[in-house]
Amino acid sequence: MKFWLFFTLALLWLEVQNGVCQQVKRKKEAGENRIKAGRKRVKVRYPKVKEKDAGSKGQSILTQVLDKGRFLRLGESLSLNPGKTLELRCKGTKIGWAYPSYLDTFNDNRLSIKQNERYSQLILTSPSAADTGEYSCWVLLCDGQECEKDVDTISATYIYFQDKDELFVPSAIHFEIIYLRPDKPASIPCRVTNPKIKVSLHREVPAEEIAVDGTQISYNPMKGFIIRNPSPEHKGAYYCKANSTTKTTPQISTKYQLLYVEVPRGPPFATIEASSNTVSSGDVFNVTCTVLGEPEMNVSFSWRYPGQDQRPVNIQDSWRLINRGVGHTTRISQSAMIVDDVETIDYGKYICIAKNKNGETLVATSVKPRD
Repeated sequence: MKFWLFFTLALLWLEVQNGVCQQVKRKKEAGENRIKAGRKRVKVRYPKVKEKDAGSKGQSILTQVLDKGRFLRLGESLSLNPGKTLELRCKGTKIGWAYPSYLDTFNDNRLSIKQNERYSQLILTSPSAADTGEYSCWVLLCDGQECEKDVDTISATYIYFQDKDELFVPSAIHFEIIYLRPDKPASIPCRVTNPKIKVSLHREVPAEEIAVDGTQISYNPMKGFIIRNPSPEHKGAYYCKANSTTKTTPQISTKYQLLYVEVPRGPPFATIEASSNTVSSGDVFNVTCTVLGEPEMNVSFSWRYPGQDQRPVNIQDSWRLINRGVGHTTRISQSAMIVDDVETIDYGKYICIAKNKNGETLVATSVKPRD
């Protein structure tokens, strides 16, 4: 009897142990399933490839190469000390670059650009205060030999090369003419090599400091002084003054002559005049074509005349600035045709074609034999 009681209790104990073990095992398996399911959900919600693609859309493709293989993604501006080689990289298989224009003007061999397989590299050795300016790059979209700029990829940064002895960005021009137009803002480009430098604007005659209110006249260290709505009262000679925190003597910029101009629109306004409309055989006469326009508006001339391609004539083109009215400056462009030793073939109509970027104008006059 005692034996059977002991045997029954033993079996009951074994069943209880098996049940507990199975329960623990089931909990473990359920826990493992929850973890696996959780991992799957995380993968679906945050796919690595999509996250990378989304982040790259708004990022700059322009970086600076630092020491020991480190890189700095560039923002709106960067301040550096002169002398140390600058290396910029732009990501892409075909890249276009822009940089301060004088580096091209003087064919500066300190600048080099190399296109690699995955990026383009710009290197500027021995940079100085004169190299201060905007550096930008963009992806080129090419179809065969024809390429165009992908404007959505343009990345730009303005780099200051801070020089305590050169507060203003040096310029090869010591006296610069700036044209003021009533239809657009004008800038006086006294840029600085350090954005923290304090700059003031001064007129020579009458000698005075110009008030900068931030609205009508404002200052941007990357561009200079901006005149929002130019008028005749702004014409005159100006200069900028920079004050350094390390020096007591301020520096003076390049001198700027501001001229207020008229803004004629459309094709050239041309006139034509002959020194004489009646001439005799053997005489000398000239026909002059004149155009008045904007100071920076280039004008080209061409002629149609009797005896063209049959006898030589002398044609001289020229231009100069003239004052028209109070405070207004205009460019006068002229083309003069000189005919020597008049012959019968020279009688007839002389036509001048004046052309600018807005179109062309034809004017004509006739030369007849004298009775």
